[in-house]
Amino acid sequence: MSQWKAICRVEDIPVLGARRVARPGGCDVAVFRSQSDKIFALLDRCPHKGGPLSQGIVFGESVACPLHNWTIKLDDGCAQAPDEGCTQKFSVRVESGQVFLDLDELNTLALDDAQAQAAALIRRVAA
Repeated sequence: MSQWKAICRVEDIPVLGARRVARPGGCDVAVFRSQSDKIFALLDRCPHKGGPLSQGIVFGESVACPLHNWTIKLDDGCAQAPDEGCTQKFSVRVESGQVFLDLDELNTLALDDAQAQAAALIRRVAA
């Protein structure tokens, strides 16, 4: 059975916007709110060039990456054609206006990705 971590209230997330959740040892998670108050959570990293999806424009149930305008579907984290690739999706639960994320997923999913990104950045700076 999953443990759930309280993140914020629905109204703390701007309509058609996002809020970031920091994770020690991993890339942040972006929690999005649609016009109809549906809540989604994705790794805050575009599958294309790593742009911060939390800074993108939310429309319908998608977000446009702020770097190269890739459209990422909020329900599964996948880019819309002709673009290809997906970012990690996180389970969300909303109860009585409170937003929860799966604690096991926060502690385990996409952690290697952040470490690999940091190592690549160090290599580029050192070169």
